[in-house]
Amino acid sequence: MIKILPHTINFAASAYPEKEAFIYGKESLTYFELNKKTNKLASYLISHGVQKGDRVGVYLFRSIETPIAIYGIMKAGAVFVPIDPELPIARINFILNDCNINYVVTNPNLRKKHPKIIELKNPLKGFIGADLESDFNSITWPALFNTSIEKYSDVSLNEDDLAYIMYTSGSTGFPKGIMHTHKSGLSYARLSVNLFDIDENDRLASHAALHFDISTLGYLAGPLAKATTIIISEAHTKMASSLAALIEQEKITIWYSVPLAIIQLLQSNALNDKNLDSLRLVLFGGEVFANKYLSQIMNLCPNTHFYNIYGPAEVNQCTSYKVNTPPTNETIVPIGTVWEETEYLILDDKGNLNIDGDYGELAIHSSTMMKGYWNNQTLTNKSTYVAIEGEKEKKYFKTGDLVKKNESGDLVFLGRNDRQVKIRGYRIEIDEIEAALLKHKYIIEAAVVVLHKNVNEKEIMAAIILSKEENISLKEIKAHCYDYLPSYAVPESIEFMPDFPRTGSGKIDRIKIMNIYTNA
Repeated sequence: MIKILPHTINFAASAYPEKEAFIYGKESLTYFELNKKTNKLASYLISHGVQKGDRVGVYLFRSIETPIAIYGIMKAGAVFVPIDPELPIARINFILNDCNINYVVTNPNLRKKHPKIIELKNPLKGFIGADLESDFNSITWPALFNTSIEKYSDVSLNEDDLAYIMYTSGSTGFPKGIMHTHKSGLSYARLSVNLFDIDENDRLASHAALHFDISTLGYLAGPLAKATTIIISEAHTKMASSLAALIEQEKITIWYSVPLAIIQLLQSNALNDKNLDSLRLVLFGGEVFANKYLSQIMNLCPNTHFYNIYGPAEVNQCTSYKVNTPPTNETIVPIGTVWEETEYLILDDKGNLNIDGDYGELAIHSSTMMKGYWNNQTLTNKSTYVAIEGEKEKKYFKTGDLVKKNESGDLVFLGRNDRQVKIRGYRIEIDEIEAALLKHKYIIEAAVVVLHKNVNEKEIMAAIILSKEENISLKEIKAHCYDYLPSYAVPESIEFMPDFPRTGSGKIDRIKIMNIYTNA
């Protein structure tokens, strides 16, 4: 019986040893090879003093070594901690110290950064997968795979043990580590497999980097279903024509990404001449998908099923909505209903249970829910709503997202509770302004922020990206806003940008945009 995440590899290797588990470019791993190589990594870690519950960093760009790192670390009884290779060295050092990481799994294409990390004050004792010229403790991948594992045996784990810690941006300026157990990770994998009928015939596209929670569908649910996961390279994510060709060539059956990745494919017209008959599911989440682009991809793939996926990293996923028909500009696509093993409450603006229950902050209780924030009990407590049911307490994660119920009983995402502002006495929903801008046929993306000109003056500013071939005036855009928004919500200033700064997960970095124009 599968009770912890590494069991999925053991079972798949037994049932389908020669089946491809992961593919990256021209490289691939069968389930037999993955099982063998993860055992070798686990054995190495244990022999170097890594104990149950220790944290081990995964400092990799997308690569064939990524699944080896994930499952090898967990087989050693340790906790894998994804580290975004694009992070500044100081931020990487913060994670190493915060998690007391002694060993980091990496590969040679990051060799320029390895010495910089070693020089800083941190608990690092060694690299696995590095090709260092110094005498710092390290082992290359070929050397690791040539080691003997005669003395290796599985570490005893239970479902409540930590499996991974995923860092996301924190409001304090420091990243916060989201702790997931084997139970929460395996529950997510199992519920995904059940909801989307994933099986050994499926080929999942893993578009997101490991430090982004969307990646867990391919890395965790894929092996549970004994499916094949295609890890999409950094180069493919940046070249729409190559990515479209890869989708066709690999006969992808399940796609999951932020909407931006799909929009870029549409903007390039790269999908127009591709055979997408194999694509049975397109899942999207992380940000709102503008209706005009969702409608475009649905018309391009009429036999594909489309799902709007919702769930903060703290709960993996909690709701989904199947979009049956291409939406019009006026359609509001819900985030849907909660899936199995999940309950929700709606809280009022004071953080108490909303008696009416139809509008407010969404709070989630689920088997997929995090254990808490690493080294931050204060933040864990702050994000928790405790409901008393009979004589028992039930903990809910407060998402910070505002929702309402529609007439069909589906939940509709209204925006972040910290994206409501009051200007000149009017309460304004920032996300509503962005949605109105995106209704313009030539606006690809929009980001609205509030600029603090001085202590007493706030200004709504919209940054937009236009279709490359179009040239429209500010006057036209303002007129468009007046068609959809009350006058007090129309942005005072509108700025054209060639591209937006983005977070490591590909989401728009609105804080950076705000800083750019606040200091302009």
